[in-house]
Amino acid sequence: MTIEKLMNTEAPQFNLKDQDGNNVSLSDFAGQKVLLSFHPLAWTGPCQTQMEDLEGHYSLFDEYDTVPLGISVDATPCKKAWAKEIDITNLKMLSDFWPHGGLAKNLGIFREDDGFSERANILIDASGKIVWAKNYAIDDVPDLEEVFEVIKNH
Repeated sequence: MTIEKLMNTEAPQFNLKDQDGNNVSLSDFAGQKVLLSFHPLAWTGPCQTQMEDLEGHYSLFDEYDTVPLGISVDATPCKKAWAKEIDITNLKMLSDFWPHGGLAKNLGIFREDDGFSERANILIDASGKIVWAKNYAIDDVPDLEEVFEVIKNH
């Protein structure tokens, strides 16, 4: 499935741990928009910038009643150490570690040959439908201005 085929489909339910070991499910955010922001791996430059951008704009996401979630295949302890290192305090960074890349696979954005997800943003509306999905080059950082324009229109 290509990421474009996700449009107007029901978002898959998930239950993943955040960097603090808390369970996070899509159903936790019923009635809110959710941005699934996939990054390939922790401790890499573009991924760090992507997560810092989400953290730095957290209050703006809140204004738009949107919950950003950073997601990668890294294990929870790795996410915890990385969040501390790059001073992430609001953003939930989820571990799609086990089953390895399960959510990314379910969304069709897992890179089997590499063992991690594509860099992608997927916006889920308040009713649980995927309303926007975009892949990025592995070394590119998503443009948050574009993301906020999409959020404003949904």
